[in-house]
Amino acid sequence: MNEGLRRTTGLLSANPFFAGFTPETLAKFAGICRERRLAARETLFFKGDPSDGLFAIRRGLIRIGTTDDLGRAMTMNVLGAGDVFGEIALLDGRSRTADAVAIEDVELLFLPRRAFLNLLADEPAIAQQVIELLCARLRDLIERMEETTFLPAETRLARRILTLATDYGTELRASQEELASLTGVTRETVNRQLQSWKRNGILSLGRGRLLIHDLDDIRRLARISEI
Repeated sequence: MNEGLRRTTGLLSANPFFAGFTPETLAKFAGICRERRLAARETLFFKGDPSDGLFAIRRGLIRIGTTDDLGRAMTMNVLGAGDVFGEIALLDGRSRTADAVAIEDVELLFLPRRAFLNLLADEPAIAQQVIELLCARLRDLIERMEETTFLPAETRLARRILTLATDYGTELRASQEELASLTGVTRETVNRQLQSWKRNGILSLGRGRLLIHDLDDIRRLARISEI
């Protein structure tokens, strides 16, 4: 194995989606992978674009969202190092279901669709991983629908912040518009709640950022102990 393939195999093995595969399968993945880089605010693809492959984030944050005919943006998810995306269009061959935009400088591993599907046909374990990924997406969607129906805005916002903090640390780079979209409330509601938590010393606010002082406070607000 040459140095380039060895490096890519090492990167893949550190990604949760690929970590369970054998070294032989990882080497096959490495053989079809390409590295991609995006600058902050650069668009990777738009909703409706043809699917060309699967992406795994090595470093940085990607906003998955969409924009309506009036220019109103909705954030569906914020993904970071270790996350995989693009699996829906990858499998059904139809157009992209959302936009993908870099929040900051991003490094990606890209698996071209045709090569990935050829590998999928030869490696049943890959299909199982993809199914598990799709199931996780569906479970997350169902959980968010239940939260929107049954939980107050304060609790839902705390849960979104806690999820982001668990994945990316206590200093979050997320705008109030993005938090509003993720929570299913208005930006004004998010601003009002964050200002209240700031006054209570739970977090600090900056431009497009927030710093959580104590995750236990956020867990309490998210009612995690009640689940």
